[in-house]
Amino acid sequence: MEAVVETVQRRQAERWRALGLSLSMNLFLPLVAYYVLRARDVAQWQALLLSGAIPAVHALATALVRRRVEFFDVLVVVLLAMSAGLAAISGSPRVMLLKDAAIPAVLGLWIVGTLFAARPFAYHFGCRLRGPDGAESAEHAWRELPEFRAALRGLTALWGGAQLLDAALSVVWALELPVDLAPVVGRIHSFALLGAMVALTVLRNRAFNARFGTPLFGLRAPAASHVPSGAPGHVADDAMAR
Repeated sequence: MEAVVETVQRRQAERWRALGLSLSMNLFLPLVAYYVLRARDVAQWQALLLSGAIPAVHALATALVRRRVEFFDVLVVVLLAMSAGLAAISGSPRVMLLKDAAIPAVLGLWIVGTLFAARPFAYHFGCRLRGPDGAESAEHAWRELPEFRAALRGLTALWGGAQLLDAALSVVWALELPVDLAPVVGRIHSFALLGAMVALTVLRNRAFNARFGTPLFGLRAPAASHVPSGAPGHVADDAMAR
């Protein structure tokens, strides 16, 4: 059981580190870079281009480390290149701001589109959190538990809708706000939406696990151990379910 707890804690720590790095590279560092460049009198569209290159470089570096290319990596790089070309031609910084709306728009449509696939986005996301140890139990739950399928489809719709809302708000800020104010307002609303989605997902996962004994994400404690509530194994299961 101690080995299970250690595995759970290690995976949880890895997830938090990955989340922190992703937030830094995609939300915070570009924002700081933009205002540092503006303080040095760099033109708005150039400051947006240079600060927007940080997520693109991170995406490329991550792809090289993993030795495989993810959809999001390609999306970030392609949209940055397109918006940079258009901004250079038009000289308008608002073209660069609209890139921040295009990314969540494409992601939102893609996530919602997986509702029509054999497995929705939330299922595949959960597989990444579980790892190979939880693949069999997740597949069994998907086949045998209609509530499991409905819950993951509901979360997929929720996440996709949140991305589309993020995109719509980003369009409004890009077109209506002063250019130097739009980046910080956009980051605030994106972070607020992300926080709300994380909180709702955690609450939904805990409620589902409490009712059905199967987490939507993470690993279920071995049935043979019969670990009572509050024991280390139960705590480990809760940690992975978060």
